[in-house]
Amino acid sequence: MDFRTDLAIEIRESLPQKTPDGIKTATFQKNGAKVTKIKITNQNGAEVIGKPIGTYITAEIPNLTKYSCTDDEILSMLGELLSELLPKDGTVLTVGLGNENITPDALGPLSCSMILATRHISGELAKSVGLDGLRPSAVQSPGVLGQTGVESAEIIKGIVKQINPSAVIVIDALAARKLSRLGCTVQMSDTGIIPGSGVGNSRAEISKKTLGVPVISIGVPTVVDAKTLIHGIMGEDTPLKEENQNMIITPREIDLVIDRAARLVGMAVNRALQPHISTEEILMLL
Repeated sequence: MDFRTDLAIEIRESLPQKTPDGIKTATFQKNGAKVTKIKITNQNGAEVIGKPIGTYITAEIPNLTKYSCTDDEILSMLGELLSELLPKDGTVLTVGLGNENITPDALGPLSCSMILATRHISGELAKSVGLDGLRPSAVQSPGVLGQTGVESAEIIKGIVKQINPSAVIVIDALAARKLSRLGCTVQMSDTGIIPGSGVGNSRAEISKKTLGVPVISIGVPTVVDAKTLIHGIMGEDTPLKEENQNMIITPREIDLVIDRAARLVGMAVNRALQPHISTEEILMLL
C-alpha cells in the first residue's frame, strides 16, 4: 500500500524485518523516551524507504495531550539529539514553516516564538548584559504561499544568501500513518524537507542541495490522511467516496497538542544552540 507519512520510522516498520541493504536501524532508551535512529547509507536504501540518504531520528515521548513534556530531561534529550545533526559552530537560522491560522499547521510559527534570536547580540552589548558566548541564532517564519505569493524556499534562500548561516533548522508539522503517532513523536533529520509532502501538497524542496548549507528538519505529526488511515484499518479495497478522498484527520485536542509541541520543539532548539543556558534563563530572556 502506498500510504502517506512523513515519518521514516513508519516506513521502516512497513518493510520486512530483515534490514534491507543501505538501511541501518538502532533503538535505545534515553531520558524516558524511546529513540530510533535510521541511517540510509546508499541509493538502494533510499529507493527502498523512499527518502534521501541521511539520518532520521525519532523520539517517542509521553502523549502531549496528557503531559507537557517540557521537563529538563526531555528537553536535554531532544537538544542533544538535535546537536548531533548540527555543525559545532557558526550562525544557525531557524525557520518555522506553516500557517499560524490553521491549528494543525501552526507548529512551525509557534515554535519560532519560543526560540531565542541572538545574532544581533554581540560585542560590548553581549558583555554588558552577561550574554557573551551565545551562539549566533536567527529566527524567521515566512508564512505560506497563499498568504505571501512567495514560496517559503525562495524566502529562506534569500535570507541564507544575506546572513550566510552554517546551517538551517526547519520546523514543520508532519503527517503520520497511524493515529497513535500524533502528538507523541518527534522526528529530526539532516536531509531537509519538502513541505506538505505527507498530505499530498508538496511545495519547493528545502535542503542542502537547494540552499547550499546543511538543513536539519524537526517536526511533530499532527494529522493523518483519512485514506491512509481507513485503508490501513479496513484494507486497500475499501471504497471511499470521492469527497472523502482528501480528508485529513487531527485530534480533537489539537489546540493543546500544538501549544505544547511548539514549546517543546522551540525549547529543544534553544537547548541545542545554547547548551550552557538553563531552561529558566532562556524563558526569562524570551
